[in-house]
Amino acid sequence: MELISIDDVRAAADDIAGTVVRTPLLPAPWDGELWLKPESLQPVGSFKLRGATHAVARLDPAARSRGVVTHSSGNHGQALAYAARAAGVACTVVVPQGAPPVKVDRIRALGAEVRLVPPARRLAEAERIAADTGAALVPPFDDPRIIAGQGTIGLEIVEDLPDVDVLLVPVGGGGLSSGIATAVKALRPSAAVIGVEPLLAADARESLAAGEVVVWDVERTYRTSADGLRTHLSALTLAHLRDRLDGIVTVTEEEILAAMGRLVREARLVVEPSAAVAVAARLFHRDELPPGRTVAVVTGGNVDPALLASVLD
Repeated sequence: MELISIDDVRAAADDIAGTVVRTPLLPAPWDGELWLKPESLQPVGSFKLRGATHAVARLDPAARSRGVVTHSSGNHGQALAYAARAAGVACTVVVPQGAPPVKVDRIRALGAEVRLVPPARRLAEAERIAADTGAALVPPFDDPRIIAGQGTIGLEIVEDLPDVDVLLVPVGGGGLSSGIATAVKALRPSAAVIGVEPLLAADARESLAAGEVVVWDVERTYRTSADGLRTHLSALTLAHLRDRLDGIVTVTEEEILAAMGRLVREARLVVEPSAAVAVAARLFHRDELPPGRTVAVVTGGNVDPALLASVLD
């Protein structure tokens, strides 16, 4: 299976310039060796805008005329809707029932058509729409264009902190961690890229141990509050992670919520649970991580207001 290269990531960086915010590295107030990469500051509130913008930029004119379709629990759907609107392309997003209403509402506000389906049906429905309409399927992570786009985060981190030692990256479908690991291993081979996922959705850790994609059913993964990390790896992302990821750690629900609170109160960042897992790993599992200058990728800020309020009580 062909993996993406640093050249693919650099091409993506050219494609997304001007649409995607180049987020800063923020020093964590409570930790002198921790920096935060706040992708929550993107126009759609998450890193997903990078891959979506790159994917839309790579469509040929005929594909653009037929529109795009995807399946998403929220953030990728918002990102593709934003990128499609900016390019004048029609967009349909298949959303699993149970996704945070705040994310669904924002997808609609960006002009996309939303189709709500049972979680297990999301991919099949997106594929059906693509087959029926000719729309281009732009998956959330299982696509070289998406992986390359997300990898631009790694480019920026190494540019801003050339002597970075450790990168902590949330893992859901694996597109983000695959892209970042690709960029970092090419530019800073000595740095360790560590994936982080919820203990209640630890299928990536299990997949890496087994050497094949292990799928947890939705009844298991939906136990975690980190809704953006409930998706399993694909064969493509597993191949990248087996080749380029240095390890994976898991965090509990209590640790995730505590990290959310720390980020809101002390870093002044509004974050969703999925975005807090990397910081949770640094806060509660430092003994499992390599030492040194560490960057935690804070992936998104599209949090349900009631959940945010409960964390701050």
